[in-house]
Amino acid sequence: MQTQLAPQFANTPEGIEAARILGKCVHCGFCTATCPTYQLLGDELDGPRGRIYLIKQMAEGQAPTEKTRLHLDRCLTCRNCESTCPSGVQYGNLVDIGRKWAEENTPARPLRERLTRWALKEGLTKPALFNSAMTLGRLVRPLMPSGIKRKIPLAKNKALNQATDPYARPNTQHARKMLILEGCVQPGMLPNINSATARVLDALKIQLISATNATCCGALRYHLNDQVGGLENARQNIDAWWPIVEDGVEAIVMTASGCGVMVKDYGHLLADDPTYAAKARKISDLTKDIAEILPSLQNELVQLIGSDQKPGVVYHPPCTLQHGQQIRGKVEALLSGLGIGVRLCNDSHLCCGSAGTYSVTQPELSEQLRKNKLTHLNAACEESGAEVIVSGNIGCITHLQQDDTPVLHWIEIVDQLIGKQTKTQ
Repeated sequence: MQTQLAPQFANTPEGIEAARILGKCVHCGFCTATCPTYQLLGDELDGPRGRIYLIKQMAEGQAPTEKTRLHLDRCLTCRNCESTCPSGVQYGNLVDIGRKWAEENTPARPLRERLTRWALKEGLTKPALFNSAMTLGRLVRPLMPSGIKRKIPLAKNKALNQATDPYARPNTQHARKMLILEGCVQPGMLPNINSATARVLDALKIQLISATNATCCGALRYHLNDQVGGLENARQNIDAWWPIVEDGVEAIVMTASGCGVMVKDYGHLLADDPTYAAKARKISDLTKDIAEILPSLQNELVQLIGSDQKPGVVYHPPCTLQHGQQIRGKVEALLSGLGIGVRLCNDSHLCCGSAGTYSVTQPELSEQLRKNKLTHLNAACEESGAEVIVSGNIGCITHLQQDDTPVLHWIEIVDQLIGKQTKTQ
């Protein structure tokens, strides 16, 4: 697809990158077949190919409208289209550029939308503020609508001391060390995910450490068109992690694939920053989802918990893992090797509708996708006999919560099995 950049974009990094990405598109339409919003709405402009046309028009100087912005807003950024594109179009990077241009060149959003987006950016990215809100939310949870209630998980009862607290983190020193991104909402919503990860790695003689002055990965701000704020989050994390990186940590562990896909992109996003470019590339190279780390330690895990048959699970692979990071099959293979039967549902390649803040900014579409996904996940549970659904991203986990079948991070299953073995010894 040939693009004649408008003068205002011709010599800018964004314009040059947009033209390069647009040049790979051959209009084949394979992407529409796997686009969740196209499947729901049936509108070409609510599929990747249509959105690419809209971005091309902006790149060539055509003024965007609120309708342009709406079609780009409706994109989940699930990047399923990237997995099916035969030409390697980097749609995720392109749609971020298009959203920025549309935001800058259309009238201000309605006040309610602006306030919602401001609250999301400021409330979710500050752990102290978010944790206070979560504590308050738990107090009034019974009064909340069901859609909000499921995003406020009940707090776990903690024991009086670490020795008897099943959610405590180990403080054992090990020669092998890895760094973890705690995340902005995960510690307040589902703290056991990071704690379980620390315990599993501790059992494998790896110490998991964190940097207290690290912040949100930046994805939330960046995908809400606050690219400047998102990149500032990235720089703050690089500054917080760099001394630890220089001490020789093996990896930066991600337990939320939505954060992982963002941090892995730091090298690209800060490529033109002379101060941070080299450090950002190093950080991206070190960043690994926990699903990339444990397979190499499978033999050690088998020694800890055995490979005998255990209760099975139904696995929902997050879009940010299977499409954003192109990591497929690792979780299924690992759990299967530990004797845990794994079942995928029929539409396992499709988004559940969480997509970061999408469930708040596009609630109707998000809820449709959630219902579709749960129908298939629950059917897979019935067919396989599994009583638990697992995933690898906090957004998916909280979005898919329901009364009957619990949804956990898969690392919590591994942690539970190690804990049971420890108690029986």
